[in-house]
Amino acid sequence: MDRSILWRAAAAQVLAVVGVSLILAVALPHSFFEDWGWLTGPGAWLGCAALTAWALGLDVRGVLLGAVLAGIPSAIAVLAGVHWLGVAIAVAAFAAWCAWLARRPRGVLWT
Repeated sequence: MDRSILWRAAAAQVLAVVGVSLILAVALPHSFFEDWGWLTGPGAWLGCAALTAWALGLDVRGVLLGAVLAGIPSAIAVLAGVHWLGVAIAVAAFAAWCAWLARRPRGVLWT
């Protein structure tokens, strides 16, 4: 596990998620998220993960797989009514995935 990537991935993902969240919150009414949050949330999460992969020079496909896996606890938290706690857990899991991925040969997930 690459600790430098761990912290940089966490910081990049948090900054991207907060930035996108603020932009969407200003641009769209709350009712939009009640109807379409189930789609825009995961889409924004994946977009932020792709940006993080690019910024850190990581394999985008591998990072997106990690983002999907890290999003599972976040989805459970949303269903439990603690959305932002789920995001915090997802960021931690995502950063750990990126740190693990950084140690792998490029393009190889399993050996």
